[in-house]
Order: sequence, then structure tokens, then C-alpha cells
Amino acid sequence: MVGELVAGVDVATATVRVQVHDPGGALVASATRRLPEPVRSAGGRSEQDATAWWPAVRDCLGECTARLGARSAEISSLAVSATSGTVVLTDDGGEPVTPALMYDDRRAVAEARTAEHVGAERWRWTGITPSAGSGLARIARLAAERPAEAVRACHTPDVVAGRLVGRPVSTDSSHALKSGYDVVAGEWASEVFDALGVPTWLLPEVVTPTASLGTVTARAAETTGLPVGCEVRAGMTDGCAGQLACGAVEPGQFVTVLGTTLVVKGVSDRIVHDPTGVVYSHRLPGGAWLPGGASNSGGSALSDVDQDSLAALDGAASERGPSTVVTYPLRGAGERFPFRHEDARWFTVGRPGDRVDEYRSRLEGVAFCERFALERLRALGAPVTGSLRTAGGGARSRTWCRIRATVLGRPVLRVEEAGTALGAAMLAAAGSPHADLGAAVAAMAPSGQSEDPNAAEVDPLEESYGRFLAELRSRGWV
Repeated sequence: MVGELVAGVDVATATVRVQVHDPGGALVASATRRLPEPVRSAGGRSEQDATAWWPAVRDCLGECTARLGARSAEISSLAVSATSGTVVLTDDGGEPVTPALMYDDRRAVAEARTAEHVGAERWRWTGITPSAGSGLARIARLAAERPAEAVRACHTPDVVAGRLVGRPVSTDSSHALKSGYDVVAGEWASEVFDALGVPTWLLPEVVTPTASLGTVTARAAETTGLPVGCEVRAGMTDGCAGQLACGAVEPGQFVTVLGTTLVVKGVSDRIVHDPTGVVYSHRLPGGAWLPGGASNSGGSALSDVDQDSLAALDGAASERGPSTVVTYPLRGAGERFPFRHEDARWFTVGRPGDRVDEYRSRLEGVAFCERFALERLRALGAPVTGSLRTAGGGARSRTWCRIRATVLGRPVLRVEEAGTALGAAMLAAAGSPHADLGAAVAAMAPSGQSEDPNAAEVDPLEESYGRFLAELRSRGWV
């Protein structure tokens, strides 16, 4: 294993990040590039220029290999992870021919209703209920107006991997999960696509994460600096990759990725069935299940706060103690996890005393969503044991993590170095230099810092959590 390097590619909404790691998980090179902002407008539109993905990835890889010099020849494999549910149509050469419909494009309401009705029996088994926010509905919307040259529905990693190996590639079952792929039966929901008028030839072949998609061509090697023959492996969604980066691969281990949204995922040795379709399960290579979901709340709760003032507000919120008000900090309209309701909106119960009181209530509100999510998962039979691992931008705040630990009644392990790119690198390392994904995670996952519950704040936060749930019920959302 000595000298074998792996690369992880993270194509997020606003940026591309590439990281190169050694077999022990040490970071040896990294690079980032900005992506064009999605075009958003009334009615739920959210589109991005998909032709921008490859140049950003190519330049990041080129920067990393230039820094590594001769050592770049040691990069044996890479994998790509991206946002869940972003889809685009491509031509027979793998080039995008439509805008990418982003994970938060919610225009395909009619398509989602048809998909939910036609596939009702299948969805009860798989735990996936199509919505206007699902890749399935977006594929149907794109297919209805597809250009003549469009021959394939792709997710973001498929476009990037295709450029690396010089041909269209299979998609992975993780990114395909919300696009109408039944991971239990191992097939596309053909009856649903038939009802939506989506031709089956538009749907790609699906493979398991870590499967080989091909190797880097001479042409791609010339523009990226990667060695010819470097293996390209199938990735997983950003939420799943973030979970792997935190080291959670054993039943009972749970991770919260606190970025723009709040993603809660864990590990179970069996699929978790949720009759409401709020909880769904990805699947790891080898058979374990990853039950969880993504809330529309999360770091976006602080999106209007001046970044230069966050540290001061954090410090003041820590000294002040529990807020006098209860806030559900939801940007935009609608919630999908830990409950689903299209009319959910931001609310504050009470009048905050000052800016610090109001700020602290936002931190607590996200923690309340997190606790509600874990309680729902436990009630459905998912084991939740030990410390909660956490990554993402929110994990950098010790104040926020201490609040969350107190609300959750368990230590929160901050794994700040964890992220999607590292998780993608772990997926790349499954098979070489490590024997499998479990071995890669065990060797490469960073250690974390534990934040314990604050005993003095348990009772007031418990009372606030009760008020939070009562308000959700009074509004008819749960």
C-alpha cells in the first residue's frame, strides 16, 4: 500500500473540490474551483450550466497533480460524489444538452404525483416516495421536452466520470436512488417511467458504489495530470460520502452533516421501512443500509448572518445560555425531513430579548430538528448508539455542537476534517489500496473532538424542545 494515492472529487452546488489522500487518510493535495450560481426563479426553478462541471474538475485535478509533481503518478484511483437528485440529459458522447435541474428544483409537481400514484406499491417497500424534489420527477420533466440529440439521463458524477474514461458510464445506485431506481429489487421502476412517458433507453445502467467505471484515457491524462490507467470508481451522494468520511460504517453509528441543509444518516443491518416515506435508505456495498434523510433546515438558518460576526455571536450565545424563544429556522417553503409538509415555514414562538437571544434560538432550532429526526429513526427500528458524529460547516462551531449534544443527550463528535471529497477518496480506495470500503474507512477516517452535554442547560432545553414539538403539532405539520 505504500505510495498509493487516491483522489476524491466533490461537485457541490457552488464549488468543486478535489482532494488527494494517502492510504492512511493524510491529505497530500487539494484544490477548489467555483461553479456558476444556479439560476433560480419563482415557481421552484433551479438550473445550472452542466457544461461547467468538467472544466472545474479538470482544473482542480490539474492543480493537485502539478503540486504533487512526479508523485502524481502514484494516484491509483478516484471517485466522484455530488448533490443528490441533480440530473441532466446528455448526447451519445456524454455531453450535456440541457441545463442541469438542481436538487432543489421543485417544478415537477405533476410528474411527482403521477410517479407516487403509479408506483405506490413499490415505494412502500423501498421507502422512497417521489416528490417534486426527486430526481425521478426531474428526469420526467426533462424527458418531456428533450432535444433530439438527448440519449441519456445522467447525474453529475456520470458526466465527470465519462470525460475521464472517454465514454458514457454507468450511474451508481446511490445517486440513482431518488431517480427511480429500486435498490431492493435492483431495477428501475419501469412501470412508473412508462406512465410518465420516459423511454427506458434514456435510463443508464446502474452499478454498485466502488464498482470500476473504467480507466483514465490518454486524453484525460493530458489535461488533468492523472496517470493513464488510473481507475475511476463509482461514488455515492454527498450525504453518504460525508457519512463515510466521519467513519460511520457499523450498525448504530449515526452522522449529521450540517451544511446548508441538515443531513442525518446512520447504519443499519436491515432496511428501515417508513410508511410516510420521510425516511429512506441508501445501501452500502456489502449489504448494510444507510437510513436517514435531509432537512431543508440546517446551516441555511444562518445565511443572513454576517460571516465576520459569527465567532462573536457564538461566544455570546454560549455565555448567555438557552434562548427565551423557540425558533424553527426554515429558509423557503416546505420541509422534507424529519417530517414532510409543503406549507412548513420559519416560525418563532415568543419575542427574543436581543440579537444574541434570537441567534441562539436558531442554533437550538436546528438541534431540535436533529433530535426529532433521530427519535423518528429510532421509532422505526434503526439502532442509534454511542456518540453522534458530525461534519460540515456547522461542525466547526463548538457552541453549536455543545447545544446539540445537550439537546440530543449524547456526546457529539466533531470530525472537522471529514467532508464529501474525503468520503469520495475512501470509495476510490475500496479495492486498491484497501481491500474493501470498510478497510478504507477504518484506515482513512480522521479522529474527532468530543463535545459533551451541558448538564446546567438540559432542563430548559428539554422544555423548549417540548414547545417546539407542540408548535409543529398545533400547525398540523406533524
